Amino acid sequence: MGGEMSAGRTETAGDLFLDDETAWLELMSDAVRRRDVESIDWQHLSEYLGDMARRDRREMKSRLVVLLAHLLKWTAQPNQRTRGWAATILEQSQQLADFAGSGVLRAHAEAVLSSAFDSAVKLAAKETGLSADAFPAECPYTFDGLLAVDPTV
Repeated sequence: MGGEMSAGRTETAGDLFLDDETAWLELMSDAVRRRDVESIDWQHLSEYLGDMARRDRREMKSRLVVLLAHLLKWTAQPNQRTRGWAATILEQSQQLADFAGSGVLRAHAEAVLSSAFDSAVKLAAKETGLSADAFPAECPYTFDGLLAVDPTV
């Protein structure tokens, strides 16, 4: 798993992972492309891939919460609608559409939609000063519906 990584210094792939993650990624990508299983840092690669999957799932849920909270505010406070709210709704919807291109992430988004809605209600209540009871008890949106929203001010 080791090899010459830098001028005059022998360093293992594991050391490189700790010192320069981007260089480590390039090294791992090259090893996979060459099918050089001896050069692959299996432990860190497994950790890294797991971390990436968790990060993507967190990002998907976070984007859902932001989008839903803005839609809740948009609906609950029509006299306070701003271009900024509309832009956030449109941006989050577009980002979710791009992000959900993967079947796994789309399935995750659909699975956490209810939980994201609960978080969005809390956020919208906090931001508007309204009671959480002022918002729907259950998510009125489908995931596909969220990807198609396009508010106008």
